[in-house]
Amino acid sequence: MERRLGVIAILVEQREHVPELNALLSDFGFLLLGRMGLPLRDKGVHLISLIIDGNTDQIGALTGKLGKIPGIQVKSMLTKYQEASDA
Repeated sequence: MERRLGVIAILVEQREHVPELNALLSDFGFLLLGRMGLPLRDKGVHLISLIIDGNTDQIGALTGKLGKIPGIQVKSMLTKYQEASDA
């Protein structure tokens, strides 16, 4: 199955759901290449960006589950890429 490289942006509006968010990200840790969090305390929100590598089914499962967490907004951007062959 075709693999994708992409970015997922997560906006956390309700901090009480962060443990559920972190547990889900841990379950999908095999997709994550990088994670960066930015607290915007003056705005009352937190941003998390994820760099991901996986197939569309795996990424869709992650973003779908993230989107069901109350107080969490999710947007993703995926791109096709070709892995270098060892031929």
